[in-house]
Amino acid sequence: MIQSRNCAREGRGLASTEWVCQNTRSSQAIFGVCVFLFFAALCGSCQSPLPPLPNPPGPWTTVRLSPGDVIKVSYADENIPDQTQRIRRDGKVSLPLIGEVTAAGKRVIYFQDELVSRYNGKLDNNEVVVTLENGAATVTVSGFANKPGTYSFDRPTTVYQAIMEAGGVSDYGSASNIHLTRIIEGRQLSETINLRPAIHGQPVRPEYVQDGDVIYVARSWF
Repeated sequence: MIQSRNCAREGRGLASTEWVCQNTRSSQAIFGVCVFLFFAALCGSCQSPLPPLPNPPGPWTTVRLSPGDVIKVSYADENIPDQTQRIRRDGKVSLPLIGEVTAAGKRVIYFQDELVSRYNGKLDNNEVVVTLENGAATVTVSGFANKPGTYSFDRPTTVYQAIMEAGGVSDYGSASNIHLTRIIEGRQLSETINLRPAIHGQPVRPEYVQDGDVIYVARSWF
């Protein structure tokens, strides 16, 4: 009788030990899965930066006219008043004697030369001067910015300035993981920009936005 009781106690002790061991192994397995998922997400957010976009615009880049730009056409012939017009959505403007002319997509100097040619024979003095009065660039800032939205700029503006206009990077955003997307020759291309050096006052080469750009502030995983 005493021996059977001891065996029962030993049996109960063994079962308890096995349950503890199984529970420990289960906890370790769950912890391992969590660690794996964390590092998988972390690695997913640490992708290789996208290369710079070709021919980035700058404050001295040759400007091409776009819908929404305001241009002024000054005539040497005093019989025609100077014209200040906004380029329509279809890219055209309507001018005296020659009617509708496509301006969008052309450099200012080329558009000026075209007008001189069109006015040849229609004016005693066909010289005209075309100036860009207001060149608007519409940029979309999305992702983890404090005030995501669409913003318009009428002067050369950097990516950093555009994000600051949108309230800056939010507490959940990553200043070192900014995606700039631009349509170039019918293709949508992107590059990754690290703004941390600029934020900390280090000298950097600024990246300028152009009309139609989309700036996405990625999430920070730290």
